[in-house]
Amino acid sequence: MEIHEYQAKAILADYGVAIPEGGLAYSPEQATYRASEIGGEQWVIKAQIHSGARGQAGGIRLCRDEREVWEAADDLLGKRLVTHQTGERGRGVYRLYVEAAVSAEREIYLGFVLDRSAERVMVVASTAGGTAIEEIAAADPDAIVRVNVEPAVGLQAFEAREIAFALGLAGLVPQAVQVMTACYRAFSDLDATMLEINPLAVTADGRLLALDAKMTFDDNALFRHQDVSELRDKSQEDPRERTATDRGLSYVGLDGNIGCIINGAGLAMATMDMIKHAGGEPANFLDIGGGASPERVLKAFRLVLSDENVKAVLVNIFAGINRCDWVAEGVVQALVQLDPSVPVVVRLSGTNVAEGRRILADAEVPVITADSLAEAGTKAAAVAAGGAAR
Repeated sequence: MEIHEYQAKAILADYGVAIPEGGLAYSPEQATYRASEIGGEQWVIKAQIHSGARGQAGGIRLCRDEREVWEAADDLLGKRLVTHQTGERGRGVYRLYVEAAVSAEREIYLGFVLDRSAERVMVVASTAGGTAIEEIAAADPDAIVRVNVEPAVGLQAFEAREIAFALGLAGLVPQAVQVMTACYRAFSDLDATMLEINPLAVTADGRLLALDAKMTFDDNALFRHQDVSELRDKSQEDPRERTATDRGLSYVGLDGNIGCIINGAGLAMATMDMIKHAGGEPANFLDIGGGASPERVLKAFRLVLSDENVKAVLVNIFAGINRCDWVAEGVVQALVQLDPSVPVVVRLSGTNVAEGRRILADAEVPVITADSLAEAGTKAAAVAAGGAAR
């Protein structure tokens, strides 16, 4: 789960990370009021959306008087910002963060991520703040400082000091240690999967301020953090993914035209690879999980068919805990109740496969069957392209 910048900053501030003074606004009038509350001569108006590269998309505005604040807020609110992360869909701007402008002498990148290969939290830092870490890694890999944290003891002060010296913060080591250890505590305490401050600014008066912040959290741990769970902004989520989450399905929308209903994440990835190999394009990743009931399969069909780009549906089930007869009953219910206008390819294998195939045959529903993954992928690609499945 992602949260907004202002929410991440509030969390970090509670842990002792210094942030510029700011406030939330939902209207141009409220934005000008926030600016007057903050005081000063310049303010930054930031669109609060779940996407990076807001500045390149025009979502961050520097304002020099309250008139400019009002105009910037009026222009941004209700607008859909298209960034390299959101593509053509864009994200709607429904709230703004008004913040005191800060003059930075230096900008630093500081991030905490899960290094799954090492099974550790990794601290990632660079002197090239204000730039996406992927761009830094591509341009100058040696400019990135990486430290894996031992989970039994957490980030130690000596490790934070070493990172601070590597970043050229010799005169600000105590502050840098405070920022890094506070970030690690927030990351660990709240079951975060990513925490990023970009940039962490070094000001003329010798302070370290988090000018931007981003955090994501482990969905499976949110039951332990009701206060974090309440920060969810559904307006920023793909409607299909939001619907899937609310119904307990694992779904990720893609740009293709073959809807996928599969059990198991590994099989889902293999199926999408096979679709690509056959010349097709998957429209989604959808894992219905083990023990899927007919009702769950029906929900999956409703979700997949809600994507107007879908030209064919591929159901690929390798049943272990699951049962092919349950899935077949769900397929029959979906075809009867939803009467889809697109062809449906079904491949069943594993537990109760004979019974599942019998249910499909006896129901006399318009379904294309396949015996193997390769055959299913080939048939799905063919019918999605408007051809006949062979």
